[in-house]
Amino acid sequence: QLQLEESGGGSAQTGDSLRLACAASGRPFSSHVLGWCRQSPGKERELVAAIRWGGARTYYADSVKGRFTISRDSAENTVYLQMNNLKPEDTDVYYCAVGSGLDYCQQPLRGFAWGQGTQVTVSL
Repeated sequence: QLQLEESGGGSAQTGDSLRLACAASGRPFSSHVLGWCRQSPGKERELVAAIRWGGARTYYADSVKGRFTISRDSAENTVYLQMNNLKPEDTDVYYCAVGSGLDYCQQPLRGFAWGQGTQVTVSL
């Protein structure tokens, strides 16, 4: 079963940039969708940005379009999320996940174990 490990994140000020990394334990299938979800206390996890491993098609939440960029390094089996022009509303715990479709934040691959996530805090 594919395992993912998040890294990056931290504290930033409005307008700053951060980069998150998600390293996979093996090579994802071309049909897999990997990406980032974020969750605030009391709320469901929501899609932030996703990339289909084969073909590298990308998807973004409306709130991050034009500011965040997701990419993959197929040699390193790693997905990156470059976050530019950060806003306080981007403050959240960010999780990396894998699924068969864009509902991976709610329905990841069977047997997938969520990591601890990485905290992103953006101050004014």
